[in-house]
Amino acid sequence: MSDIAIKFCGLSRPADVSAAVDAAARYVGFVLFEKSPRNVSLDTARELALQVPSGIAKVALTVNADDTFLDTLTATVPLDMLQLHGSETPERVSQIRARYGLPVMKAIGIREAADLEAIDTYSEVADQLLIDAKPPRGADLPGGNGAAFDWDLLANRKYWTVPWMLAGGLTPENVAEATAKTGAKQVDLSSGVESAPGVKDHALMQAFAAALAP
Repeated sequence: MSDIAIKFCGLSRPADVSAAVDAAARYVGFVLFEKSPRNVSLDTARELALQVPSGIAKVALTVNADDTFLDTLTATVPLDMLQLHGSETPERVSQIRARYGLPVMKAIGIREAADLEAIDTYSEVADQLLIDAKPPRGADLPGGNGAAFDWDLLANRKYWTVPWMLAGGLTPENVAEATAKTGAKQVDLSSGVESAPGVKDHALMQAFAAALAP
């Protein structure tokens, strides 16, 4: 097993969960955001989560969700972590963390060096961070766009106070370079192992895991 933890996000079918387990994922992610081609219903998310073996973290991705939705989500789906992928403020992150008693991962979009300042701010309130590519201007999705950012921006910035994941445009072909440049110990991907938007390619998932094998 690789020393680098993999999170396969946007799983929508039982076979995808099985493929993630076979590829030694340590996290699996379910998207609860209607605009995403990877969006699943609460009932589907529950069915998929119940399939996940013990020891693999089940993560729900939401975007600017209100308490009403999060109340239903956490009551319906057995989760290990909430991933906040919208414009949630540090205060909102703290509120969600306290209300639900679950670890919270906050996504931070990066395009230029100035965007890195948010990392220190959110490190104070989140349990983990997801360092992702900032979506293209005008994009409907806050993530899952298959875009990478300049990994050199993270060089020599490896010592943040909470664990973090690298995301954004990762593929079996580039993940080794990405982790070498950034020092990332955790990686998250969705579109990089798909044959079409929202359709996971299980062979690509295996290839991605193999690219990180020691």
